[in-house]
Amino acid sequence: MNSPDDVIAKLSPVLSPWRRAGGLVALLAGLAGAVALGSLWLTEPGPLPERLHLGFALLLALCLAWACYGGWVLARRTPMFALDRVVAGWLALAASTVTAVLLAVLAVVRDTPVLFVVGPLCVAVAAVVTFLAHRRRNALLRRKAELS
Repeated sequence: MNSPDDVIAKLSPVLSPWRRAGGLVALLAGLAGAVALGSLWLTEPGPLPERLHLGFALLLALCLAWACYGGWVLARRTPMFALDRVVAGWLALAASTVTAVLLAVLAVVRDTPVLFVVGPLCVAVAAVVTFLAHRRRNALLRRKAELS
């Protein structure tokens, strides 16, 4: 008798075209964002405040993380039991949290209270997406265990 992994490998040896397209979009968008932010950071005239350096570094790291995620999805070529969704959810949660913190700092500096609403809303949506991704992955892994 074949193991569930053998059966899955025979049924679907590669990711669906939609998953591959999503990975390609993440890779290209991450690289484009990293190039744009990096070039902007390097070409800024004069000395920059430390908090601006920190903001550039965090946003650049997030762009590179999305690029790495896209490359990982494209390189895997096998079904991942929704692991890609979990990783994307955590990346989205990290990105929205960093963005919320930066928006809160901007709201304080510019005395714009509306920016306090946008950040937590993005974090809440990312948290729900991450929770649903974990739930879907756990259901798939339970089903895989049942088939064993």
